[in-house]
Amino acid sequence: MFPVLTTMLLGLFLGLLAGAIMQRSDFCMTATFRDFFLFRSTTLLASLLILVTLSAILFELVRTLAGTESFALPVFGVPSLVTVFGGGLFGVGMVLAGGCVVGTLYRLGSGSRLALWALIGLIAGSALYAEIHPFWSTLKKMTSFGPQTVTLPQWSGLPPWVFVLSLMVATGLLIFWRPQTFAPLPGWREMKGYIPPLYAALALAGVGALSVILYGRSLGVTTSYAKLAAHLEQLLIPGHLAATPFFQTQTPIVFPFVPGPLIAGPGPTFDGIAVMQYPLIIGIILGSALSAWQLGEWRWSAAANWRQTSSVLVGGLLMGLASRMAAGCNIQHLWGGLPIFSVQSLLFLAGILPGVWLGGRLLIRWVLPENLRR
Repeated sequence: MFPVLTTMLLGLFLGLLAGAIMQRSDFCMTATFRDFFLFRSTTLLASLLILVTLSAILFELVRTLAGTESFALPVFGVPSLVTVFGGGLFGVGMVLAGGCVVGTLYRLGSGSRLALWALIGLIAGSALYAEIHPFWSTLKKMTSFGPQTVTLPQWSGLPPWVFVLSLMVATGLLIFWRPQTFAPLPGWREMKGYIPPLYAALALAGVGALSVILYGRSLGVTTSYAKLAAHLEQLLIPGHLAATPFFQTQTPIVFPFVPGPLIAGPGPTFDGIAVMQYPLIIGIILGSALSAWQLGEWRWSAAANWRQTSSVLVGGLLMGLASRMAAGCNIQHLWGGLPIFSVQSLLFLAGILPGVWLGGRLLIRWVLPENLRR
């Protein structure tokens, strides 16, 4: 019991750290892609590239020191073409919601009322996926390929460091070619408490590496939204919960500092997922709230109009649904999967790009006030 409690407390610390960093930098992966398509801004994309590259270096270092041949491969699983569709749906959802699955948490912590609607949507979307899980699982198996090729290093037979080195060189060339894109905005030091996205990316890469050391895998929170949906169904419609296969699925999960495997799944039980993700969620919300309070910025935001509220609620629902369809969210795939060159994560990226573009079109056409569309 003591190792489990220690792991949870350390996870809470990681959440507090991540929440404070995101609040002070407003580091948002939704804005990263949305701003590129709507405004052709590459500043946040450059920061994301730094996050992925440094994470790849740190993850490979952890893998090498641990003496393992692979890293967290079961988390990402065998690649399937339906991941592209899931990524696209997630991209639409996170633009309409105004934040991703983690962005929703840190914005909620800083007092965003809209973020609460996004959280409700995430839970509802997770419950909706449970209804189509048998069909989607069959479709996923039919479109899977390369049963032994979860990552590009496996696919090619080359060692992981070759891909890490190639990514380092590509990032270095981009920095040399466009140094102004990676530089913090002038005068940022005069902004109280502000952390430039570039520095936030460096810090968050460190948080991700600590997650690998603590959990043996990258950060993730979306299965907890499914667990919250399961708790609600257990309270309101227990018979339906018991008859839903998705909520009965369980797999063993191993943490480096916890003796023996723990059972983990989306059902309403206190298991390995709860040990890992609940403290992270609580920590991100509290870390953001404490940071905003310390800066004198915390305030419960005013109610939004019905268009914005509906957009955020629908966006959250789409994210909750898509994160289960794609076997992970943007945090897990972009922050955790790309650094180990997961094929699933590359498919998710291939889907999220057109999804964000479409979400941006919908946002401008249907959600924003008329005077902002002109």
